[in-house]
Amino acid sequence: MPSIDLSRYDNKKKSPSVKKAEEGGLIAFLNKDISFGNNKLNDKKKEAFYLELSSLLQAGINLKSSLELITADQEKEKDRSLFTQIQADVLKGSSLSVAVGQSGKFSLYEVYSLQIGEETGKLTEVLLDLAKFYQNKIKQRRKIVSSLTYPCVVMSTSFGAVFFMLKFIVPMFGDVFKRFGGQLPWITEKIMGISQGLEDNFWKGFILLALVVAVIYGSRKTERFRQLSSRFILKIPVVGNLVQKIYLARFCNSMRLLINAKLPLLRAISLSRQMISYYPIESSLEAIENDIMRGKPLHQSMEQFKVYPSKLIQLIKVGEETNQLDYFFGRVSDQYVDEVEYKTSTLSSMMEPLIIIFLGLIVGIILISMYLPLFQMSNTIQ
Repeated sequence: MPSIDLSRYDNKKKSPSVKKAEEGGLIAFLNKDISFGNNKLNDKKKEAFYLELSSLLQAGINLKSSLELITADQEKEKDRSLFTQIQADVLKGSSLSVAVGQSGKFSLYEVYSLQIGEETGKLTEVLLDLAKFYQNKIKQRRKIVSSLTYPCVVMSTSFGAVFFMLKFIVPMFGDVFKRFGGQLPWITEKIMGISQGLEDNFWKGFILLALVVAVIYGSRKTERFRQLSSRFILKIPVVGNLVQKIYLARFCNSMRLLINAKLPLLRAISLSRQMISYYPIESSLEAIENDIMRGKPLHQSMEQFKVYPSKLIQLIKVGEETNQLDYFFGRVSDQYVDEVEYKTSTLSSMMEPLIIIFLGLIVGIILISMYLPLFQMSNTIQ
């Protein structure tokens, strides 16, 4: 996923508002959370907003008229009121970055990016970069979702079919067998036992499952739960490695974004720690911050944590030695994104036949167990 490259914008000349941001506002910015979600405007609407605004500004339409056109184009009342407020703030004399920041629907990184664009006269280019960033983010998410949707649907259908047979079909056969009496085959007895157990304990199991879900939902944000759940997920074959690379790609991408914005390394790490909601990386970054403050290089600090692969550490080492950390973080991020997309597609292709085979075996065993007694009875009658 390409970054929003702010390094190519000349920001040597700074107005008092930027100096103030660096002295006060930027300090607050560095101490707050950066989020590309969580009660913010969704990614698709942000992409459309940045793309349309950049196109209108490129066409020579002033900012006020551009915002009026964008506001009039909103179909939902909630979105229309948001852009109406941004437009009103701009008309009162606020800059676009300030108006966007006051809305509370955009991340602080976007606000800071827009501020740099305004002060350097490169607002249109910044808007295009922001649009491209969200466009690629949406594209990556869609690829992952499309790859996993079919296997998940098939798996849900499979479990639903097995549940239906055990809950309704098997008991019907069981009533018939009881009328005839006699010794049932071993496999038939086992399947009927499972069906009877499901019948007897259905509501107990349902209540227990609901309680487990409620406990997980209530404790999902606690440090202990996050630590245990991430450790468990990492131990799952294939899935653990896939999840690790997804979050490593996000970490590298966030570091690239922040370093490209010419933020000091310590501040970039501090912000990345707040952006990454993945316990192994999040907890390690706090220790890495402390190591760097004591003069330890970044790559040496990362070596003590297993979540960072050796290849990543070696590339970070080269980036530190050549003063090109943003470039190498970018390379690693793109590589992990490609690997995630490839592994997701491969996993989807592997899961489809395995799920079908699994469903066929289970359904076949249930059918055979139900028909075996019928064959025995037909032989006895003959």
